Amino acid sequence: MNLEVLEEISITTPSKIVMLVIDGLGGLPDIKTRKTELETAFTPHLDKLASSGACGLIDPIGPGITPGSGPAHLALFGYDPIKFRIGRGVLEALGVGFELTEGDIAARGNFCTIDENGLITDRRAGRISTEKCAELCSLLSQIKLDGVETFVLPVREHRFMLVLRGEGLNPDLNDTDPQKVGSAPCVAAAESPEAQFTADMVNRFIEESKKILKKHYPANMILLRGFSRLPAIPSMSEIYKLKPVAIARYPMYKGLAKLVGMKVFSVEGDFKEELKVLAECYAEHDFFFIHVKEADSAGEDGDFMRKVKVIEQVDSALPALLALKPDVLVVTGDHSTPALLKGHSWHPVPILICSSWCRHSKATRFSELACALGELGRISALEVMPLAMAHALKLSKFGA
Repeated sequence: MNLEVLEEISITTPSKIVMLVIDGLGGLPDIKTRKTELETAFTPHLDKLASSGACGLIDPIGPGITPGSGPAHLALFGYDPIKFRIGRGVLEALGVGFELTEGDIAARGNFCTIDENGLITDRRAGRISTEKCAELCSLLSQIKLDGVETFVLPVREHRFMLVLRGEGLNPDLNDTDPQKVGSAPCVAAAESPEAQFTADMVNRFIEESKKILKKHYPANMILLRGFSRLPAIPSMSEIYKLKPVAIARYPMYKGLAKLVGMKVFSVEGDFKEELKVLAECYAEHDFFFIHVKEADSAGEDGDFMRKVKVIEQVDSALPALLALKPDVLVVTGDHSTPALLKGHSWHPVPILICSSWCRHSKATRFSELACALGELGRISALEVMPLAMAHALKLSKFGA
């Protein structure tokens, strides 16, 4: 949907929309049971919602395309991720509250583990603690580059952010993360002549980091990706006439929410704590994005039953959300993260939309197979926000 058209027909009403995103929700069947994580989980509340709501499957980017979390969430908020390309580095920086200035280059970093041959054995360094991450970031902050100021800040667990500040910097670099174990970290290479200076500075930073981290196994190397600058993007308030709020724990998702103009409430606890914050801010806002990360983490770790447990924990806490009686409730994921694949995948993601204006659904469960029978069919994630707005009666008629 064209954002200019949505801005033209969006109206302000008292109705409230809650969008619950269970990160990495979609899965693949277990070899023995032939059930996905979602099909395995005991989800009575989600199943009841599915039977009375509008269900379907969404493609975050397009059929066959495996999305990153940033583009996938942008699509859910109605922004075409092909048009609005936002680097992971910018999202991480905003998420930890770093004030980017014009010209800054930000990158998302992972502490990782390499063996004696320089090959990656763990892209996440065993998911070291956030405290250990902060300690290592402090060491890397001592690296000096000629003519370039560096900022290294912890994000969460093995994740950190790197910002370069100086004259003549350009973000046109490849990622140094090969996205697989058994390979050596990539060298930062310029993808345009203007970025050669930046590539040289990044490679120098990586070499110095390797020396410093040599004695800090399992976090004895770094991987960098998502080199980017702060983009210009219209806010959700401008487009949809909303007072949007994000309730999230992980910095990247808070950064993305800030970028599209949401007020961010940071939560350190679990999903139940997020729902407490939702109740506290419910009266003052009309759009609420709630993010649950742990299903994605379990999928990436290949832990099928842990992902099942996360889904069940979300379902068991849903009555507290339903007690608020949102006019529209959207439950979906940003992408699929099957434990079988140990990573993001291209498979479409289940979605349900509940409101007073839904037709009866053929779905009897909230699962991949059941949602495929729903009235929404298989749609683009870009259609989710217009549908949520329509169900909230926040869109006027288009044309005469």
